[in-house]
Amino acid sequence: MTGAFITLEGGDGSGKSTQSALLSEWLTNRGDTVLFTREPGGTELGVEIRRLVLHAGHVAPRAEALLYAADRAHHVETVVRPALERGTIVIQDRFVDSSVAYQGAGRVLDPQEIASLSAWATGGLRPSLTILLDLDPRVGRERMNIGRGSYDRLESEQLDFHDRVRAAYLGLAEAEPERFLVLDAARPPEELAHRIRERLAGILP
Repeated sequence: MTGAFITLEGGDGSGKSTQSALLSEWLTNRGDTVLFTREPGGTELGVEIRRLVLHAGHVAPRAEALLYAADRAHHVETVVRPALERGTIVIQDRFVDSSVAYQGAGRVLDPQEIASLSAWATGGLRPSLTILLDLDPRVGRERMNIGRGSYDRLESEQLDFHDRVRAAYLGLAEAEPERFLVLDAARPPEELAHRIRERLAGILP
């Protein structure tokens, strides 16, 4: 593959959407071909799966993990891999690490089983760089409270759930420092964007 696969991870309210937009703009201005996508919801099938896992009624934890894996398998096969093979830089909001953190740690399932399931679903595809926007869940909740009328199923979980998610993310980053860029998401957005561009200078042509 000639493209680059950049994923953004972090808890709710950490600023992934802001940094994705800033990064997409910077890369486009550089002359790169950029595709922004997300999980779940990056395909027509993904939109339906997103509705089921985030906005429908109760979903059993193992069923939830399988639905995310199904979305991921279809998304990688139909969107991500073809784009990378064309030389596109793919920026994606959430990938395998989200499932390990949210379904593995958050739902108290086996993180290794979740990681293996996702590896099978993606055919072993791994990001060139994973940007982890680390933020205290309490601060994230305060941010989301501004202008929000309701929360999805994961956002509305108790703080102990989100504390487990955060700890899992930091553990993943500690285990793979060569793949992760961990940033304090409480810092100003432009400062974070600058740090991301500095790290990408050693990855992108």
